[in-house]
Amino acid sequence: MHGDALFAIDDLAVPPSMLDAVEHGEVFTRRWVVETILDFVGYTVERDLAAMRIVEPACGGGAFLGPIAERLSASCRKHHRPLLDAQSAVEALELLDHNVTRSRDAVAEVLTRDGWNPDDVSKLVRAWVRQGDYLLQGRDLKPADFIVGNPPYIRLEDVPVARMAAYRRSCVLMEGRADVYVGFYEVGLAALKPNGRLGFICADRWMRNQYGRGLRRLVTRRYSVDLVLSMHSVDAFHEQVSAYPAITIISKSVQGTAVAATASGAFGSDDAKRLVAWTLESAQERIEASAFHAVRLPHWFPGEDSWPAASPARLAMLEDLSDRFRLLEDETTGTQVGIGVATGADGIFITRDGDLVETDRLLPLAMVQDTLSGYLRWQGAYLVNPWDCDGQLVDLRDHPRLAEYFERHRPALSKRYVAGKQPDRWYKTIDKVNHRLTGRAKLLFPDMKLTIHPVLDEGGFYPHHNLYYITSRTWDLRVLGGLLLSGVAEAFIDAYAVKMRGGTLRFQAQYLRRIRVPDPGQLDERDRAALADAFDRRDVKAATEAALRVYGLDELPD
Repeated sequence: MHGDALFAIDDLAVPPSMLDAVEHGEVFTRRWVVETILDFVGYTVERDLAAMRIVEPACGGGAFLGPIAERLSASCRKHHRPLLDAQSAVEALELLDHNVTRSRDAVAEVLTRDGWNPDDVSKLVRAWVRQGDYLLQGRDLKPADFIVGNPPYIRLEDVPVARMAAYRRSCVLMEGRADVYVGFYEVGLAALKPNGRLGFICADRWMRNQYGRGLRRLVTRRYSVDLVLSMHSVDAFHEQVSAYPAITIISKSVQGTAVAATASGAFGSDDAKRLVAWTLESAQERIEASAFHAVRLPHWFPGEDSWPAASPARLAMLEDLSDRFRLLEDETTGTQVGIGVATGADGIFITRDGDLVETDRLLPLAMVQDTLSGYLRWQGAYLVNPWDCDGQLVDLRDHPRLAEYFERHRPALSKRYVAGKQPDRWYKTIDKVNHRLTGRAKLLFPDMKLTIHPVLDEGGFYPHHNLYYITSRTWDLRVLGGLLLSGVAEAFIDAYAVKMRGGTLRFQAQYLRRIRVPDPGQLDERDRAALADAFDRRDVKAATEAALRVYGLDELPD
């Protein structure tokens, strides 16, 4: 993790407090990791590197520049070029002046050791390394064949206000509570020549978090994800950090095959060399070694929604299923995913008193605790319902007991945000009630659970906000329930969902919608019966066995 490469420019002076934070957070990349990234992007001695251009946007103390200088020097010798031919071959920016000095010294040491003329070396190091703010100046640099490095990890809200505003103007993809490394991706990708390659070791949170949505959209529309090597447990830096790092290689080209790899804590230099050789030279679809696993995917995952996080074998399975099967939510089958009613004041709107207000104003409510057994066991909760069947708020004058109850709680109800926006509708729930949903059969999913947990409501209950639901015009919900009870369906949730402490999964609509399912009309009767029976018995093993047959899989990879 490099120190922040943000430089005072024009009237945007960097306050000392920010520089202190930058220096305190400096963590530098190990040599073998740098060599691995250079190999992956193709920055090799065999190429005429003096005729090409490499950019390091946050050079720190020279962790990348040293190996870059060594390779460039050797390439000049190999291709019989004078060193000054490479005057425009490297450009590195850095915020801290003492790091600029360190980087220049590191490059000068390499080139001097290689026997180049000291005057030529002096000219090059000053041309190659300078102070600068890549996020504000990077778009003015010449296009590059390679952009490599370890961008700084600093939350945007920790940047001084004026500079943060400048960054947001310069880097439109730094949305919400983004980290500044998103801007380094954005500016770097824009600076690539056709077929140029960017190779960063950086936190991989942007691949799944909300603030990375714009960057994911940009990458999948205009670039090719060539490799993602997850290194969460790898000793990749000279200090211990918890940064969820991954090496990511992205090229300015049409999306082709992509390598997904995961390294264990034992991963080191020799393992990296083996992975590079397999990636660049082998035609094999997968490799499994003691310290890493990798698989070659036909293409990367499309779109701006979160990219999955799983073992390479799981990713290959998910991509295959995504190519062969439709999404769970689908107009042709009339299958929809939704969430239950949010009230903004559960203590007032939810009751177990069946005589609290008029009977027609009490709607039987399915709660999470009603689903814990795997079967719907209603424990008597009602929604005190202010909505009529047409989706309009009822007139309290027509419901005196309801009116008296709401009036009694008017101070608390009126304090809610939803009531503040519409004071004359102070007794509304946050969500409208769709009365048609109550009578429909539906599968219910508790929001948080260690394992996937579909529960059938055959009709008669309305789900609470902590329950997500699935309805379908085509599916037999017992059959679909068996499919969703399986390990195959859970693999989708596990790959896409945010995990809570202790491994708890979130079964939110956005993740349920990522599940792929077969055409219900194409299932044979044996598989339909097996899935329904497994669902009725809550038999995950039997459901998974039937699902594997339906999906055409031999096994569920780890």
